[in-house]
Amino acid sequence: MNRIKVLILGAAGRDFHNFNVYFRGNEQFEVVGFTATQIPNIDGRVYPPELAGDLYPEGIPIYSEQDLEKLVEEKNVDVCVFSYSDVSHEHVMHLASRCVAAGADYWLLGTRDTMLKSEKPVIAIGAVRTGCGKSQTTRRVSDILRDLGKKVVVIRHPMPYGDLRKQAVQRFASFEDLDKYECTVEEREEYEPHLERGNVVYAGVDYEKILRQAEKEADIILWDGGNNDMPFYKPDLFIVVADPHRPYHELTYYPGEVNVRMADIVVINKIDTAYPEDVDTVRNNVRELNPKARIVEAASPLFVENGEMITGKKVLVIEDGPTLTHGEMSYGAGYVAATKYGASEIVSPVEYAVGSIKEAYEKYPHVTDVLPALGYGEHQLKELEETINKVPADVVVIATPVNLGRILKINKPWVRVKYELQEIGYPTLKDLIEKFIGD
Repeated sequence: MNRIKVLILGAAGRDFHNFNVYFRGNEQFEVVGFTATQIPNIDGRVYPPELAGDLYPEGIPIYSEQDLEKLVEEKNVDVCVFSYSDVSHEHVMHLASRCVAAGADYWLLGTRDTMLKSEKPVIAIGAVRTGCGKSQTTRRVSDILRDLGKKVVVIRHPMPYGDLRKQAVQRFASFEDLDKYECTVEEREEYEPHLERGNVVYAGVDYEKILRQAEKEADIILWDGGNNDMPFYKPDLFIVVADPHRPYHELTYYPGEVNVRMADIVVINKIDTAYPEDVDTVRNNVRELNPKARIVEAASPLFVENGEMITGKKVLVIEDGPTLTHGEMSYGAGYVAATKYGASEIVSPVEYAVGSIKEAYEKYPHVTDVLPALGYGEHQLKELEETINKVPADVVVIATPVNLGRILKINKPWVRVKYELQEIGYPTLKDLIEKFIGD
């Protein structure tokens, strides 16, 4: 019997996981390649044979999604499998149209085939979109569990931008481990806050192996989801964060809508800074999609170190990169803080951007007033540093979870903006988690 030829459409995360749990070792299928988008420097690499398994002794090539139609024709692809996240329903179906027009079938793999089961309880945190406030929600849940005396091990959604062989299973227990694994800025943003709390963090590529190792040292597994992807592990409690600054996205983005429909708890964040009518819209949409979900309303108040340094000054604002790029936001907490503390001017960095940072502004034209913290490799990190130092500002406002001042040589004073989740009203996450633990 001829094997079904498969092309997996991805972004170096969900695509590898779908392959590992569904296609690896399955003689019914032949995966002829991955395509890559969203993340720079992924295409042109190979998913290594050490991870791909015995059916792929030379590994599996990774191509650019731009070559989709050509690949379907040249490799006689039978099925294209959509395997990335944080895109509109319209985007998903445009890709479907391209694949079908080229002659291939188009698949979405479901949760039954892609969620691994843990021997330990799993609390998963997901979101409707990137930038909803998932990270501070995860930190809040972690603090609650630690206060309840539980040993928490965090497993983070993949960000495999380096040598995939070395990244199959990564364990982070100290800041030195971040250097050991040559972590990017985006990785550091997600890992550092957990390490500050004393939590062990796992990440990598092979999430079956990661889970089995993490189970050995955890009372509870805390899944820290990336983008707005679905959990890789079957959750016993699933918490999903929604953003009233982007009402209706809970209905129009994939797999954000899937997450809302599966959620046990939906956190509507940022209600202190959103329009009340938009909060109402999100609340009503959640109730329509998932009447059984408990709704928690919350804010993400800002904490600014040395905020007086902003007042009356020309400032450069650096925001979390994925929130601006994948998340399609034009500003974040840094811009809000600069305005709140009375900056005389927020200097646009666009004309001072260099290299890939300049290219990012061309790719994401909705970003004009702030600088996305992009640093997917050493070269891009240098370009970020050069861009920062070229901007004629008095002060740099850093609103990223990672302390950029610690890893970059910034030629002007800087202040950090932090934000944590604060529930408003009843029920709180603590109430619901205590009930979950008690049950």
